[in-house]
Amino acid sequence: MLFTDVSSKRAVTAFKKAGFWIAKTFGKKHVGMTNGVRKIVIPRITRLNPYTLKGIIRDAGLTDDEFKELL
Repeated sequence: MLFTDVSSKRAVTAFKKAGFWIAKTFGKKHVGMTNGVRKIVIPRITRLNPYTLKGIIRDAGLTDDEFKELL
């Protein structure tokens, strides 16, 4: 499943619901998040590329359906 029209702000909010927290910000371009075990980096843009988002979801250890419920 590809997620279109998901902003970085929405993605950060969804990952916060999954137990991640903001660990580091890389200026105005990226947000680093962690859950203590896994680390993910989310680019700050208005609309994330669906394939980039899918890779971030995979790196976070979530499935597409789990992420969809968090949105």
